[in-house]
Amino acid sequence: MSDARPTQPDADKTPSPREAPAPSTRPGVGLPAPSVQAQRLARLFGVLPVRAEQIAEFRTLPGADEEPWDVLLSTMGMEEHAALQRLAARCGLPFEAEPTVHVSSEVFYDRVPVNVARRHQIAGLSSEGGVVTVASAQPMQPALFGVLERMIGMPIRLVLAPRAQVGNLINRGYEQRQDLVEEIVEDMPLDERAIQSAAGSVSQATDLLQLARQTPVIRLVNMILFEALRRRASDIHIHPLEGKLVIRLRIDGMLIDAFSPPASLSSAISSRLKVMAELDIANRHSPQDGQTTVRVGSRKIDIRISCIPTIFGERIVLRLLDQSQTQLTLDAVGMTREMQAEFLDLVERPTGMILVTGPTGSGKTTSLYAALEQVDRTSRNVMTVEDPVEYHLDKISQMQVNVKRGVTFAAGLRSLLRQDPDVILVGEIRDAETAQLAVQAALTGHLVLATLHTNDAPSAISRLEDIGVEPYLINSSLLAVLAQRLLRRVCPACAGSRHAPAPAGSSAEPLRCEKCYGTGYSGRVAVYELMRMSDELRALTMKSADAVALRELATSQGMRTMLDDAQDKVRLGLTTEDELRRVLD
Repeated sequence: MSDARPTQPDADKTPSPREAPAPSTRPGVGLPAPSVQAQRLARLFGVLPVRAEQIAEFRTLPGADEEPWDVLLSTMGMEEHAALQRLAARCGLPFEAEPTVHVSSEVFYDRVPVNVARRHQIAGLSSEGGVVTVASAQPMQPALFGVLERMIGMPIRLVLAPRAQVGNLINRGYEQRQDLVEEIVEDMPLDERAIQSAAGSVSQATDLLQLARQTPVIRLVNMILFEALRRRASDIHIHPLEGKLVIRLRIDGMLIDAFSPPASLSSAISSRLKVMAELDIANRHSPQDGQTTVRVGSRKIDIRISCIPTIFGERIVLRLLDQSQTQLTLDAVGMTREMQAEFLDLVERPTGMILVTGPTGSGKTTSLYAALEQVDRTSRNVMTVEDPVEYHLDKISQMQVNVKRGVTFAAGLRSLLRQDPDVILVGEIRDAETAQLAVQAALTGHLVLATLHTNDAPSAISRLEDIGVEPYLINSSLLAVLAQRLLRRVCPACAGSRHAPAPAGSSAEPLRCEKCYGTGYSGRVAVYELMRMSDELRALTMKSADAVALRELATSQGMRTMLDDAQDKVRLGLTTEDELRRVLD
């Protein structure tokens, strides 16, 4: 229980308001008179405008036990900054309006749980000479400061600071310690020697949490993440096999074997990643999903982690999203100017539904967000429901699907419709309920953008019918379908030769291109087909025609297929025939 006393040297000798005897009554008036203890406490507060009557009533006020300083601020009617300054001067304590965290403060963040720091509004500033300096926005909790000294194992020096600044310090301090990837120097690459060194340093601990916190394990996982980001990987696969562990990276859509650490490191790596994502490290027999955020230098990386049990151990896949490396423009993703004009004309419509189709990982969400970049978000209310939220745009309200808490695509979409939206982005239409709601939204004055899993644009109509949407509703709501695929882009550094260009006049053997790592490809380019609904296509839809008939009609009306678009990009040297056949054949 917090004590309602200012922090000062002789405060411990003064009874708290809770200990004050029942107030006496002034004769003839009937009002409670402040006790001697209350009057003395009021004098001890000095320059703070708190009266003895307020002290006497303090214990009856809501929240006086949990947050006495906040209740006192409200009682005095003072602004926090000025009140803390006066209290600091009265008690002989430093006051810092904008305190900063020093590297030496790590002892505080290592030993004080984050929930304790947040609950009591305390943050570590530094450690010097065997004393830890702590900033507090709740000074009236002397019992806690004694507990802190026992937690840290060192005496503390108290500094008063505003609540907002202490909250920022807590976030920053624990973020630096909360299993985030610190910038790793590039002169320490992840090679077999580094892996073997880490393996030799990892003890055979039986405590999984202890294992996950060993420095060699932390460094090894950091190096794997850093190497994956350096090579532009979108996913990391940690695959235990019989007698060995394989780590593979998905680069430009292709999986490549990157490293083969000893199998003995499997438990250490999986435990470390689970700690980062706050998963149950003791549960190795059922699938788990989680997420975390890491920083490499100034780059913020979102990571989605999926664990499943296999007969040889836990298989873990990490999806990496580096927003700083994503260009949300239709030019960047490879859409031609003619198709851009046509697509953006559709996005400017006030009502209707536009679908973007393709397999998982084909760039559908990127295309939709590139289109939203062109929407006037000042005059139009743009809202999204996604799983997960991959991009963050200004002036857009984004909702994250959370099935465990009942936030499905359907439930989220139903809620968004009560928020007066103009444009709605649905991350994926997966079921009949979501499809019906999306169609109804398009019919009732909203522009709906959504993704759907089909092989091409005409198949989207058949897919909606399979889900359970009536043909007449499709006709009334659907504006167009955009289908897309991603092809690897020819490396601009080596022009696809897989070797770095040799210096003029040199007869030396060509070196492997460091930009594409000898693959001949770097980055990806999208190929599209855009099917706009015409009267003839609507008539076929009403007859529940199959995708073949719809495709024939759409191409006869001028729709350029993904194959046509890909062939154009091969002729421009953006990709290759081999890549075209790999993806589209």
